[in-house]
Amino acid sequence: MSTRDTTQTEAAFDHDVVVVGGGPAGCSAGLFTARHGLETVIFDRGRSSIQRCAYLENYLGFPAGIDIETLYGLMHDHAETAGCEIVPDLVESLERADGEGFVVSLQEGEPVTARRVIAATRYDGEYMRGLDDEEAMFETHEHDGEEHEHFDKGYAESDGTTPVDDLFIASPYGDTGYQASMAAGHGARVGITVVEDVRRAQGYPEPMANHYDWMRREAELNGEWSERSRWREYFDDQLPDDHDLEEARLEAMREREIDRRFATYLSDDEIERRIERGHKRLLEHVDDDLILEAAREIEATGKTGGE
Repeated sequence: MSTRDTTQTEAAFDHDVVVVGGGPAGCSAGLFTARHGLETVIFDRGRSSIQRCAYLENYLGFPAGIDIETLYGLMHDHAETAGCEIVPDLVESLERADGEGFVVSLQEGEPVTARRVIAATRYDGEYMRGLDDEEAMFETHEHDGEEHEHFDKGYAESDGTTPVDDLFIASPYGDTGYQASMAAGHGARVGITVVEDVRRAQGYPEPMANHYDWMRREAELNGEWSERSRWREYFDDQLPDDHDLEEARLEAMREREIDRRFATYLSDDEIERRIERGHKRLLEHVDDDLILEAAREIEATGKTGGE
């Protein structure tokens, strides 16, 4: 479901969003931006903290734990299905483009431009040098008699915003902690922050810039709220009196937002279809021999139960 507004300046860039880092934080952030229709690319070939983990036993949803290779496959599959492009290249530097946006220099590929950047790397912030006062972005500490400089973990706000316009931090720093599930949650928060930033730039008034991404049952769409006219009234009620939106643009924005709202309601048949599709996609990440073994056990149990 794309809500991309092609009248905005994002069209002047190679990508709407560049995510640096393809771990839980980066993939989670990219998932939300791509689902909103923003052209998102994830560069993933740096030092990854999660890949230093032998086996992950506390990631919710995996009762017996999950190996890192399978989790990475699931995360990347999900991000790509949502619309992200994942590129195995290392980001070496970020520079301000003319006026707004960034030039992203890569270790192997040609530089690309991006309207917004989400930094989702825990260990390395060197590629962000020069974007802000280094005393603000980096901190120095002494260890074994030598001074070391690292990216300041408290540089970004809790929602990922930074003093640098259009630069967002999704790294698992500070209060976020270092657990993979916490990193994924923080990445989601930052992804939503970026979406809301885009919506404000598109002219949505503050109450309407708020973004959610979840599905509801079609049966809940009833009464007056099943009518577009009611949603139009609701939208107009949120507009500040001093808005400067032209009528044609306001109408297009209003109808696009109503379309987005209606698209989040699913019929029972659609829910069943998505459940089946989701289960099948999970099977793609399970060892074939284990699937066959489970099938034989189910068949054997079924025969025994029928005797």
